[in-house]
Amino acid sequence: MGSPVLDSFAVLVFLFKERGYEKLVDLFEQAAETHAAALIAAPNWAEVRYIVERKVGFERWDEVRGAVLALPLQIVAADQGLAESAGAIKAAKKLSLADCFAAALAKQQQAEVYTGDPEFRAVEGEVTVVWL
Repeated sequence: MGSPVLDSFAVLVFLFKERGYEKLVDLFEQAAETHAAALIAAPNWAEVRYIVERKVGFERWDEVRGAVLALPLQIVAADQGLAESAGAIKAAKKLSLADCFAAALAKQQQAEVYTGDPEFRAVEGEVTVVWL
């Protein structure tokens, strides 16, 4: 199985220590030990930024950004293949476009996706979802 994939929901749970936070602490500790970073698709990273800025203000983004980038977390660019896969999911399922990128990345990597977003129920048969 590939490196785990996080959607923005999961990163925000970690940042704000919400329900499911402990699963992410364990995930990041294991990733650090094995030198195998968790993954987040670029559109999901964009969601993290705008949500953090809305919650805590633009001035704090650089601080939060630095803390997140210090984690064993790799931002994956949305290349043509990933974009086409996300588009195919979006055409067939009721899921936000950014969530389609997370699902597409999990499919591409044959990996689990960590989330608490109920929209992911639409793709549970196609990807393994770890619920927070």
